[in-house]
Amino acid sequence: MSAETPVQSAGTFTRLRRRFRDWRGGRPFWAGLFTILGGVPIAYFPYATLKLGTMSLTMATTAGAGSLIIGVLLITLGLTMWFQQATRVFAGVASIILALVSLVVSNIGGFLIGFLFALFGGALAVSWAPGKADGAEGGRHKSGRGPAGEGAVEPTPQSADDEPVPPQAPYETGDGGPADGVRSEVRNGGYRVG
Repeated sequence: MSAETPVQSAGTFTRLRRRFRDWRGGRPFWAGLFTILGGVPIAYFPYATLKLGTMSLTMATTAGAGSLIIGVLLITLGLTMWFQQATRVFAGVASIILALVSLVVSNIGGFLIGFLFALFGGALAVSWAPGKADGAEGGRHKSGRGPAGEGAVEPTPQSADDEPVPPQAPYETGDGGPADGVRSEVRNGGYRVG
């Protein structure tokens, strides 16, 4: 490879992975995935037929239709969490309620597998909040910055040579007013020039 060789752009797989990561980051992805995974066993087990050699084992119950409805609704709610983020709280609460109902209706909630997935997915959907845009300062601080608020230490001003500049005490004129537009005030026992 020579210095004149142009740098190749990222491959197709890398671009797709980044697009998926960006898509996943803007929605309650894991909540939807767990809710969908919870709906599958709830809907599947009442209609499953297992074959052990020549013996056929069916799990069909009288509430098979109810299990199918609960499973399909959970899958739909999981997809709703992905594509309609504004309804995530409703979808989360509905998923929790359907998971609880599946305990009674559908083979102990799909043998507790579907129940736990749907319950966990609904809880994640209710607790998910959209992230702040870059540059917006919410409750988090950027790295390298300390806490803001009362009692916080302000950063030391630095000169162009990255050496700390010694603090200058405010001064006042003889008539009690600020000199040259510099205002001084006493705050927390120290002086602040503003």
